[in-house]
Amino acid sequence: MNMHAKEEKGMTLIVKTVTRLTLGFILLYGIYIALSGHASPGGGFAGGVIVALSFVHIMLAFGKEVALKRLHSNMLRFSIGISALVFLYIVMVKFSGGCMPVNVFFARSISCEIFNNEVTIPLCQMVIVSAGMFTTFVALVLLSKTDKDAE
Repeated sequence: MNMHAKEEKGMTLIVKTVTRLTLGFILLYGIYIALSGHASPGGGFAGGVIVALSFVHIMLAFGKEVALKRLHSNMLRFSIGISALVFLYIVMVKFSGGCMPVNVFFARSISCEIFNNEVTIPLCQMVIVSAGMFTTFVALVLLSKTDKDAE
């Protein structure tokens, strides 16, 4: 009975330590894949999947209570919404053939170089995919039967 209660809190100390050591590298690799997608295989979707798997890794290692305490559902919804709006805005501006009208702080040519490149779209795709996939995983975990229901 005591072993069962310990099992719900998360994995062993080895798994938790390895998770702490590798989490930053996994996140950086996901961002790298998202940003280098225009020159090599990858892109926003692949990078988003890797970032989402790093969040799943946290949940599996430390337990769902710890992961859900740190990653609130409001934050996930907010990041998906903002990224989707920015993504749609950039795509609409690119289809119109213009430059994004954000030259309040910069000159028009600098503003076009900063915001109309291959960085913002893959980053928005990465955030949308990673937050969406992690939210789906959390929903599946929360809706699954607990050990008490199975017994």
